[in-house]
Amino acid sequence: MPRRGVVPKFSDLEVIALPLTAESLSIDSENCLFVWQNHHRDMIPNLISRRQFNTRRKLTISVCNAIRERIANEIDGGESFFCIDSKPIEVCRIARSSRCRLGKSDYDTAPSFGFCASQNTYYYGYKLHAVCGLSGVIHSFDITKANVHDIKVTSKN
Repeated sequence: MPRRGVVPKFSDLEVIALPLTAESLSIDSENCLFVWQNHHRDMIPNLISRRQFNTRRKLTISVCNAIRERIANEIDGGESFFCIDSKPIEVCRIARSSRCRLGKSDYDTAPSFGFCASQNTYYYGYKLHAVCGLSGVIHSFDITKANVHDIKVTSKN
C-alpha cells in the first residue's frame, strides 16, 4: 500500500501473509499468534508491535479478504452437494433472559429461546447457520434468532 515516509522493515505482504498463515495453522487468536511468534523469533525477525500490526492490517484487509476468497474458490472445485448445520450462540442463561437488554430494542434482531437437540438443552440467544461443501469450504453463513429452523434459512437463500 503506497504511503509516505520510511519504508517499513515488515512489509505489507508480510502483514497480509501472517494472519493467513496463522489461520492455516489453526491459530485463531491474535494473542496466541504473538505468543507463538515470541517463541519463534528467528522465523519472523522484523515483526512490528501489535498496535502497528493492527493499524496496518486494517489498511490491507480488503486485499486479505480477496486472497481468502480466491483460495476458497480454488479449493471449492464447483461442488454440487452441500451440508448445512447450526450452532447455538447463548447470550445469557434462561433465568437472566428477562433482564437481558441485548438487541431487544428491535424485534427483528432480538434474541429468542431455542432448543439444541445435540446438547438436549434450551437456551436464550441466537443460532449460527453455516453452509459448506463436501470439501469443507464454508460457502455462506447467517445468524438468526434461536427459534429459526435450518430449513427456513435454506429457503431464504
